[in-house]
Amino acid sequence: MTLRYTEYPYIDSATLFDGVADEPWAMLLDSGFIDGKSSSSLSWGYDVLAIRPSQTFVFNGGVTQHVKGDQEQTLAGDPLRVLQQYLPDITPPECPLVPYVPGGMGYFSYDLARHFEPLPSSASNDEQLPPMAVGVYDVLLVVDHAKRRSVLVEWGDEQANAELVETWGELIEAHSMVSSSGLPARSGSELHPSVCGGLQCTDPAESLASSEYQAAFDKVRQYTIDGDCYQVNLTNQFSAKVSGRAWLTYRYLRAKSPAPYGAYLNLPFAQILSNSPESFIQCHKQQVTTSPIKGTRPRVVSDPKRDADVAAELLSSAKDRAENVMIVDLMRNDLSRCCELGSVAVPELFALHSFANVHHLISRVTGRLKHGLHSLDLLRHCFPGGSITGAPKIRAMQIIEELEPVRRGLYCGSIGFIGGDGSLETNIAIRTIVVKDGVARFAAGGGLVIDSELDAERQELEDKANMMRDALFGDNLGQ
Repeated sequence: MTLRYTEYPYIDSATLFDGVADEPWAMLLDSGFIDGKSSSSLSWGYDVLAIRPSQTFVFNGGVTQHVKGDQEQTLAGDPLRVLQQYLPDITPPECPLVPYVPGGMGYFSYDLARHFEPLPSSASNDEQLPPMAVGVYDVLLVVDHAKRRSVLVEWGDEQANAELVETWGELIEAHSMVSSSGLPARSGSELHPSVCGGLQCTDPAESLASSEYQAAFDKVRQYTIDGDCYQVNLTNQFSAKVSGRAWLTYRYLRAKSPAPYGAYLNLPFAQILSNSPESFIQCHKQQVTTSPIKGTRPRVVSDPKRDADVAAELLSSAKDRAENVMIVDLMRNDLSRCCELGSVAVPELFALHSFANVHHLISRVTGRLKHGLHSLDLLRHCFPGGSITGAPKIRAMQIIEELEPVRRGLYCGSIGFIGGDGSLETNIAIRTIVVKDGVARFAAGGGLVIDSELDAERQELEDKANMMRDALFGDNLGQ
């Protein structure tokens, strides 16, 4: 079998996805380009849209449910190894039109780590989300922002794919006609979701009240004083009863706060809205990159001079640099388990990146994957990301389980793509909302070290939560 490419006109990804967003297993990986402009210099510059997978994999209760057509089987064992066995084996051409081939798309929750490492189990599992859900797609629509084109990439039986190819072609043709007529495309940014059919929330709650957060903060500080750990990422989870259409809320999020590693997943059992600024593991042609975030300040977009001062203060902050380098060292160690000897390097340290609502310090760690290993081996050995656990990783995760009363679920796990050529592209699932069983959940947090200050850490948590609060509750309209 060979790859087949069909080139189409350039259409906004969200506008195209409007027509399929409610289909089960519809997925969008979103690089944050709005009106032809990138959300940040981190953006890869491609959006990937997929519907109607040929296979699905849902790991839950220690087994993987594999569905292909009308056949279903229950598979035991490591869910990542199970997935790897069923991925297509594709060799792309030397100069492909786009750097994506058909493969798997989906999520890996933070709690998937329980199946790779011995961890305690004391927090309540309120979200009840399967630890892994991945669809395998034989047809992808890739929107290439740099070359302003849409490219359909096919693999497998041409006749079996015909209906799906026709669906994408009709959607593109319909929107191309609208664009050529001069009519404006929907931006999704005009109205707050609460007044346009998006998610409407009531009865908000949080897992840690103010006094409980302070008690957990104090315990982390004591652990660092005792030398039990160097850093722990402590988070608070927010939830609310919800009704309405999740896709419209995602459109609002991407318009107000475009992010380079966003995603929308419409699963049969949940909707996932990710506005993530953070890359986890990228692997292309054996070259591995991870880009941990440590260091955050709120933007002051109404006052450019003050905003620049805030960014400069973050860049010079000894505390934030120390936190960042702890996680860089952790990720260097994680990558060294799967990368060739001597290949792990840190080409970028403490780089300032500015997003719609916050400034971040981001570093970059690279390596070259060992011969004979798959990118899913890399994911397993590095999972979950060190930036959202702390250091040492396993001890930090044990402390997290002790202090956070509710399991993280998807939050701080990963959403992404596994190509049939072995490529891997995943985010850290922060700034992410999960809608399931009539409840919307999201979380925010930060890394605590020995010299952390309670008020500053609590404020950082609030700054990170603001955009999601706005989208769900309207708490920060206009910010």
